[in-house]
Amino acid sequence: MTEQIVLKKANTKDAEKIGEVFDLYRQFYKKESDVEICKKYIKERLDNNEADIFFFENNNECIGLVQLYTTFDSLELSKKIVLYDLYVRSEYRTQGFGKKLMSAALEFAKTNNISGIELSTAKNNTTAQSLYEKLGYERDEDFYNYYLTVTND
Repeated sequence: MTEQIVLKKANTKDAEKIGEVFDLYRQFYKKESDVEICKKYIKERLDNNEADIFFFENNNECIGLVQLYTTFDSLELSKKIVLYDLYVRSEYRTQGFGKKLMSAALEFAKTNNISGIELSTAKNNTTAQSLYEKLGYERDEDFYNYYLTVTND
C-alpha cells in the first residue's frame, strides 16, 4: 500500500483515529490506557469547538497530532494558545512530523491573530525541549507552574 501522508485539521469524524494516538500520548505521560475514553474526550472537544487539532493521516490512520486550546492572556490583553498535546507515533519520529505540527500551530495562531503560544513539557522530555528551542520557544525562568487536584468528596 502506498503511503499517502496528509496534514489535516480535525473535525468530529476524525475523533476515532485521533483518539487512538491521544491514548498513546497519555501513556507516554504514565497515564493508564483507555482508548474509548480518549476517543470520547477528543470527540467532545471537537463537538464543542473547545480545541483545534491538526494531525497527520497515513492511509486513514492518525500518525501524529497537536491539540490547541485558545484562551486569553490577561497580561498581554490578547488571545493565546495553550499547546497542550503534541505526539507522533514512535515509528514516524525523526522524520520532521513534530516540527510540521508545530508549524501548523504557528500558522493557526497567525491566521487567527493570536499573540502567543504557551506550552509545557516534562523536565525529562529533552527531545521535545530541543525541538521547541530550535523553533524559537523560550523557557520561562520567571514563573513556576502550580497544580491543585480537585476532588469531589
